[in-house]
Amino acid sequence: MSGRRRHNRKITTDVRVGDCRELLVSLPDNSVDLVVTSPPYADQRKTMYGGVHPDQYVDWFLPISEQLLRVLKPTGTFILNIKEKVVNGERSVYVLDLILKMRAQGWLWTEEFIWHKKNCYPGKWPNRFRDAWERLLQFNKNRKFHMYQEQVMVPMGDWANSRLKRLSVTDKTRDSSKVGSGFGKNVSNWVDRDKAYPTNVLHLATECGNRSHSATFPTSLPEWFIKLFTQEGDVVLDPFMGSGTTLIIANRMRRNSIGMDTAPEYCEMVRKKLNSVDLYLCEPEMDYESLG
Repeated sequence: MSGRRRHNRKITTDVRVGDCRELLVSLPDNSVDLVVTSPPYADQRKTMYGGVHPDQYVDWFLPISEQLLRVLKPTGTFILNIKEKVVNGERSVYVLDLILKMRAQGWLWTEEFIWHKKNCYPGKWPNRFRDAWERLLQFNKNRKFHMYQEQVMVPMGDWANSRLKRLSVTDKTRDSSKVGSGFGKNVSNWVDRDKAYPTNVLHLATECGNRSHSATFPTSLPEWFIKLFTQEGDVVLDPFMGSGTTLIIANRMRRNSIGMDTAPEYCEMVRKKLNSVDLYLCEPEMDYESLG
């Protein structure tokens, strides 16, 4: 879909205190355009959120995803930031189990984005190295959904200066896919263009000026998905709001938003930030995967 809607009506930001499993039932069916959230990972943030054991995580989350399926519009998108942990020397499979159970619930697992934490500090264990990435799983209710790809286009990059000047015969035709994906390529389509579509790898620094929560999103993360999947006046939901980064960025981008969190102190902090003149937590820092 092309074009951008302009809304003169007031943008609303709704901060709600409580467990999202109870709060979500009050939202109308098909009322949300985008869900962007990072729930507590298994056995983490125990003091604040209870620390759900990996073996119970899927059963704990499915009632939440069921409500999200209900409130999401047919054209909407759900972005789930999650990462499996290591249990007894091997990767836990609770994220993979959750994907399968959500598909059985009615979700389409449309895409998987990778958040590369480009400033991750070094580390080593006897049988593995430091994690420097997290999953961003995309779920939809239907195969056709709103997606505004032009809003996240990136500069072509230096590769175009050499690669596009030496085009072969096959570069100038739609070459069949060599891996059976059904998608071919015509490299000459990119001649004289200054922007291209990004990949599904997002290179983001983890730190910014907001240090009021133990697991803060970099502002560029929700910003990128809000650009990609919503327009002005749409509704963005974060049922695990934390320090409110998603809501603050949505407000700045003139999207309506709803945030939920069990911690009253976080909710009050977010309300104060939203009432502040300065909503910029830090300068966005994003480096998209280049094409060459």
